Amino acid sequence: MKILLTGATGYIGKRILPLLVNNGHHVVCCVRDKSRFNPDKSLIKNITVLEVDLLNSTSLSKIPNDIDVAFYLVHSMSSSDNYKSLEEKSAINFREKIGLTNAKQVIYLSGIINETNLSKHLLSRKRVEEELEKGDYAFTCLRAGIIIGSGSASFEIMRDLVEKLPIMITPKWLLTKCQPIGIMDVQRFLIESILNEKMFDKNFDIGSNNVLSYKEMLLSFAEIRGLKRKIITVPVMTPRLSSYWLYFVTSTSYKLARSLVDSMKVEVVCRNNDINKILGITPIPYKQTLIDAFNKIEKNEIVSSWKDSHSSSGLNMNISSFIEVPSFGCFTDKRASSIVNHERTIEKIWSVGGKQGWYYGNWLWRVRGFLDKLVGGVGLRRGRTNQTSISTGDSLDFWRVLYANKEEGRLLLFAEMKLPGEAWLEFKIEDDSLIQTATFRPLGLLGRLYWYAVLPFHGFIFRGLIRKLTKKA
Repeated sequence: MKILLTGATGYIGKRILPLLVNNGHHVVCCVRDKSRFNPDKSLIKNITVLEVDLLNSTSLSKIPNDIDVAFYLVHSMSSSDNYKSLEEKSAINFREKIGLTNAKQVIYLSGIINETNLSKHLLSRKRVEEELEKGDYAFTCLRAGIIIGSGSASFEIMRDLVEKLPIMITPKWLLTKCQPIGIMDVQRFLIESILNEKMFDKNFDIGSNNVLSYKEMLLSFAEIRGLKRKIITVPVMTPRLSSYWLYFVTSTSYKLARSLVDSMKVEVVCRNNDINKILGITPIPYKQTLIDAFNKIEKNEIVSSWKDSHSSSGLNMNISSFIEVPSFGCFTDKRASSIVNHERTIEKIWSVGGKQGWYYGNWLWRVRGFLDKLVGGVGLRRGRTNQTSISTGDSLDFWRVLYANKEEGRLLLFAEMKLPGEAWLEFKIEDDSLIQTATFRPLGLLGRLYWYAVLPFHGFIFRGLIRKLTKKA
């Protein structure tokens, strides 16, 4: 069977792709930027990759007509202020194109929208659902609330709150009820819905059997981690103040925090569990989903993370636009050091950032991250998804990975911090030397002043960094 998968580089898409292939399907992966798509080599012969922009109806002509089923797994929750109109246009373009193909079914993952007074985010999801169900195909909509799994936004935000704050003064929306679901169950529901006629032209709410307040979810999280936490709710926190609270305490971006706060005031509880009976699925309890997530983290088996999405940076960029590092009008800090142990140096480079840190002057990196966050940047909040491997498109602290090739010994990073210009950091093995190059393309006079202001710190940090990377273990 040929299946179309939109959102193939997203949190859900990355996880169901290998499942679809392992089930014998050929998967047509729609991505906005091929440079960010790095499927496992074992999947290559069973997938086709198309660079498609759902906002550009012309680009959708690349989609083949002989598809059987299409998954719609894209949304723009935090990437732009006008995401509602963008999502609606994307859905219309997609519906019109799929209607011209042989597709028998479209499967959409939405949010639980049972209340009449919905947040802007949930209203947008509802509008997408309404547009997609107009198509000339069988339509199946699965509505989920909070998704719990290693690397999910909800899981990482709760982790930050519980592990950083022994006492939490929180807004009253923490008493709102929701029905979480584990990522493994989301995958099972999506896969089992394929061409199941009992699912045609219907929508279903999916969730575990646990209806909890956000406060209860946090306290259960603390229990699993063996931590004692006290949560005090107060009625005086405005949505804006709540958003800033989430932004500074957790790893989320401000735009995502704002959307989450808006949505957390709305109950997201499943209407019934009919779908469980239809598909023969018993969802995993909430506490077990937490245990499963931490098991994945401990084994360094995080398949996907919300932090690797471009929306986590607030920038609208294609990697291919930045992979060629400019030289004209740029400032550079280029250093070379001989390598004592080639393999050891590569492993050090591929382990940089996140929990490992930057080997030298880590306190300065933390200060820079803190200053960046104060002005609305990403700071060091994102860390890295996997502690030993790096792929193109991954986030790495306040950098984005543009190119990563161990065999070549080359790693190229692009800065996503707030800067009066653009910055790159490259590590490249040439013969028996490591070449480390920091490039900055300033924007006007302010950019030039910035470069000279931080130049003394760069000399200290970059000199120490290359020395640590190349010295004998």
